[in-house]
Amino acid sequence: MIAAQRRNVIIETIERDGAVSIAALSDLLSTSAVTVRRDLDQLADEGRLTRTHGGAVAFSSARESSYAEKLEQALAEKTAIARAAAKHVRNGDVVALGPGTTTELLAKELSDRSGIRIVTNSLLVAEAMVSSPDVEVIVVGGILRHSIRAFVGGGTVSQLTGLRADTVFLSGNGLAADFGLSTPAFPVADTDRAMAAGAGKVTALVDHTKVGLHSSVLTVPTEEIDQLITDSGSDGSELDALRIAGVDVEVTTTSAS
Repeated sequence: MIAAQRRNVIIETIERDGAVSIAALSDLLSTSAVTVRRDLDQLADEGRLTRTHGGAVAFSSARESSYAEKLEQALAEKTAIARAAAKHVRNGDVVALGPGTTTELLAKELSDRSGIRIVTNSLLVAEAMVSSPDVEVIVVGGILRHSIRAFVGGGTVSQLTGLRADTVFLSGNGLAADFGLSTPAFPVADTDRAMAAGAGKVTALVDHTKVGLHSSVLTVPTEEIDQLITDSGSDGSELDALRIAGVDVEVTTTSAS
């Protein structure tokens, strides 16, 4: 069975059952777990399913949400998280910002600062700083990943290897105490991981819709995350587990909370 046929079977199975596991698909397709993972990653990149730890689930709609729609999801919570994160940035800091809707909001919170330096692979973070002449912005290039409006790939990783930041702020598709910060795509994970490796402090900005979730590719393991800034809608037991693992957890509130 060729790749296109396998992937059609996967989509048909998810549409019927709502979720699939790698083990079940491996049996169904008579192929290896490695091949199934590759197919699931490709379908996730195309916006046809959502990767989970050990399998995948169906999207709530037939297409991937646009970036604008993602920004609207938990917008009040993301805004509160961004404002809290901005308070941890001091004049003179070198700050690395990964891609994501919450990091974009953080960039806007920092746009009126002076004396800080921003390192980013996100087009939208850079755009937020266009009218901020007192903020030095270093944009690392690479292959444009359209869905997240950011550069990824080997070239991006190479550029990040030589950069040092006081703090890196990263988002992701999931954060779980027994795994860490994760994403569905290897190129994104590689780039975020390189950004984290060059930072003195790693801070995850993750709203309640992602806390406790596993995506397929580990970005930063829990033991390497220094701080989590989240909102009061996050699962309390998961936050306790993160604290036990050594993560400094800061919980924000909104007017609606």
